[in-house]
Amino acid sequence: MKPGREVGTSPTQTDWASGAAGGAQLSPTWWTSLRAWPALVAIGLVAFVTVDMSSGRDSAPILAACGLVYLGAVALQKPTAAWPLCLVTFVVITADSAGWMDLDATWILLALGGVFLGYALLRGAVRPSGGLSLQTIGMIVFGGAAAIALFVDELFGALIVAAGLLVHAGWDLHHHRVNQVVARSFAEFCFVLDILLAIAIVVVTVRG
Repeated sequence: MKPGREVGTSPTQTDWASGAAGGAQLSPTWWTSLRAWPALVAIGLVAFVTVDMSSGRDSAPILAACGLVYLGAVALQKPTAAWPLCLVTFVVITADSAGWMDLDATWILLALGGVFLGYALLRGAVRPSGGLSLQTIGMIVFGGAAAIALFVDELFGALIVAAGLLVHAGWDLHHHRVNQVVARSFAEFCFVLDILLAIAIVVVTVRG
């Protein structure tokens, strides 16, 4: 037996414990923070969204985007597609907020949902285990709630969006546990985003 190495300890385990360089051990706090990056990104995005929030109803497109990302991921049959799809929705919502579009972002996202559904049907993605039917229902429910929020008064619209986000947080939690449809990192990100944004909407609504 070679000196300096305990019995039953593999080189990989030794390297992991000692670190890649200098022999310093990896900090559990550092590793935990690294694994929590989806939640940290969600916190940053909520802070960005709520800086100039004047009405909780303004977040209706985000609720529609939640349904779209899940539907798009299942249509493409690629869970990791959730992240680029999320980026697309962010660009659309940002363009709307900046006044670069005449049409509310909610309607564009709903239209994209229809495109993804049509694509999924054409490629034959309708399978009991594929989840297309469930995600289509989700798009109808969450996208429909976002659309309704645009037609009612500000207070009721804000409450609809907040309630929809809280319900979608449960949607995220379910998909995180079963590890299907979207990447688990995205489900974690969306869960934190939904909860914090719903709270922010309620706070803004009460103060307003």
